Amino acid sequence: MDTLDQQLIALLRQDARASVANLALKLKVSRGTVSNRITKLEDTGVINGYTVKLRPDATPNQITAWMSIAVEGNKTREVISILLGEPGVSGLFDTNGRWDLLAELRAPNLGDLANVLERVRLIKGIETTETSIHLQSYKVS
Repeated sequence: MDTLDQQLIALLRQDARASVANLALKLKVSRGTVSNRITKLEDTGVINGYTVKLRPDATPNQITAWMSIAVEGNKTREVISILLGEPGVSGLFDTNGRWDLLAELRAPNLGDLANVLERVRLIKGIETTETSIHLQSYKVS
C-alpha cells in the first residue's frame, strides 16, 4: 500500500458510500485510478467490506475491546497503515510508555472479536499485544 491507498482508505472510513467521482476529486486523481485502487484493495483483502457507523448507544450488545500494541523497531508507520484498513479497528491512538499504539476494537460478538484479534496479531511488525474487553462505562461528573 502506498500513500494514495492510505488516503483512499481514510476517505472510505469517513464515508464508505462516497462516489468514485467524489473520491477522485478529493484525491486529485482520475476516476479510473480510484476504481482500480478500490478493486485492488478488495481483491487483496485489505478492504473486507463496507459498513454503516452507528451511535454507540444504538448497538448496546456490541463488544468493544482495547488492544495495547507493541511494535517492532521502526515499523510503526507500516503497522498503522495496515491497522487503518482493518474493519474491526474503530479507533487507533499513538501512545507513550510500554505500548506504542492503542486500538479500539468493535465486533458484534465474541467469535468475530476473536477473528479481529487473530488478524491483528498476524500483522508483520507487531511484537506483542494485550487486550481488555470493555465491560461497563461510568460517567465522571
